[in-house]
Amino acid sequence: MPELPEVETTRRGLSPHLCGRGVVAAVVRDGRLRWPVPPDLAEILGGRSIDAVDRRGKYLLIRFDGGCLIAHLGMSGSLRMVAPEAHPRKHDHVDILLDDGGCLRFHDPRRFGCLLWTDQDPLLHPLLRELGPEPLEPEFSGEYLHDASRGREAPVKHFIMDARIVVGVGNIYANEALFRAGILPQRAAGRISPLRYRRLAESIKQALTEAIAQGGTTLRDFVNAAGRPGYFQQVLTVYDRAGEACRVCDRPIRSERLGQRATYYCPSCQR
Repeated sequence: MPELPEVETTRRGLSPHLCGRGVVAAVVRDGRLRWPVPPDLAEILGGRSIDAVDRRGKYLLIRFDGGCLIAHLGMSGSLRMVAPEAHPRKHDHVDILLDDGGCLRFHDPRRFGCLLWTDQDPLLHPLLRELGPEPLEPEFSGEYLHDASRGREAPVKHFIMDARIVVGVGNIYANEALFRAGILPQRAAGRISPLRYRRLAESIKQALTEAIAQGGTTLRDFVNAAGRPGYFQQVLTVYDRAGEACRVCDRPIRSERLGQRATYYCPSCQR
């Protein structure tokens, strides 16, 4: 699933092509996504101009004069610029045609993504209004995590993947950040010290920042706005490395299911 670095990579790639451009047409080939694409999307967007491309958690916010298109890439979706004459592939569900001849294309094989319109503040939309702080913003800190974790017996991995606590820390980056911080993913969130939470907050920031710099992680089918994969998978320390030697201590990386998610850790480096 595209996580925060992949969505941020997409945002950065799209922004120069979209900001200031007007929409001349929209084509909805199949609107049956997780939530239906507005059937009148062409009428809604036609003639509007794009003011900005923002991100909130794993959602892209394409801001127009008078409204906002909320996009989510789901499990395997992508938003990228293509030539308008490029023949649509299977699962190319929506095209947005721009006044400079560009074409923004939404691709989603599993249909878990969304393209929704709101003419209100998108941050108040039901999908976004309960989200926690952004992990790369100053208000996200070890002190915040420690305070929010008091009394919680759930595993710390579940805790940092809860979007109501902090947005965008998906499975890949939760595994990586916990390894960097030296914390076992199974440890109860409420039983971790302030010092260790400070390390964890910094590890989350570092893992996400490095992944953004590498264009995200491509394990199966993520591509950025230009159709290129990310490269952070080449430096993953624990994720998807079960049985391989730890890059720090050489002991084998272990894997188990934790809350239906594949979880990877080093039993020597993490405690």
